Amino acid sequence: MSADENRNEQVEEELNTSAENESAEAAGEEQGAELSETEALQAQAQEFQEQMLRAQAEMQNVRRRAELDVEKAHKFALEKFVKELLPVADSLEKAVESTEGQEAAGELVASIREGVEMTLNLFMNSLKKFNVAQLNPVGEPFDPQVHEAMSMVPAPDAEPNSVVAVVQKGYTLNDRLVRPAMVMVAQAGEAPNIDEQA
Repeated sequence: MSADENRNEQVEEELNTSAENESAEAAGEEQGAELSETEALQAQAQEFQEQMLRAQAEMQNVRRRAELDVEKAHKFALEKFVKELLPVADSLEKAVESTEGQEAAGELVASIREGVEMTLNLFMNSLKKFNVAQLNPVGEPFDPQVHEAMSMVPAPDAEPNSVVAVVQKGYTLNDRLVRPAMVMVAQAGEAPNIDEQA
């Protein structure tokens, strides 16, 4: 073999070796590119999954709030109507109260009183069917959440800050206050006089 042939073989071997190295490097780069692309796709898939979970949670919250709003609307839809009916109940109660002690006035007054009492009972039973409750807090402690104090009066027989008299009864609808009871509250007893000169 001549020197030229040896050189050609060496050059061919070097070319083959460099080609193999290049192809190995290219394969390694392709594999690295595939791995980084796979990781990017996995990260993106995880982000989309988190967004989907957040969207589902938000939809569930919206649905729950809507259900509560509908429930409250059903429960308290009658509130304005009840407020308009309360003066009727007050008028019927005043009519019954005005005929108390009038038994001697005759049969006409007695029959009117009986009719008004029956109408009032029927009316109050109708209100109860729709969860309207009457507040008549005589003797109870004063509660500013459901009572409106009209005045404070001296009442030695009653507990201080308790309701002595009801001027106008209060009402609730499904345990929600529609109208507070207007009341008179017992005044705290006066402090005993202390002789400071002793």
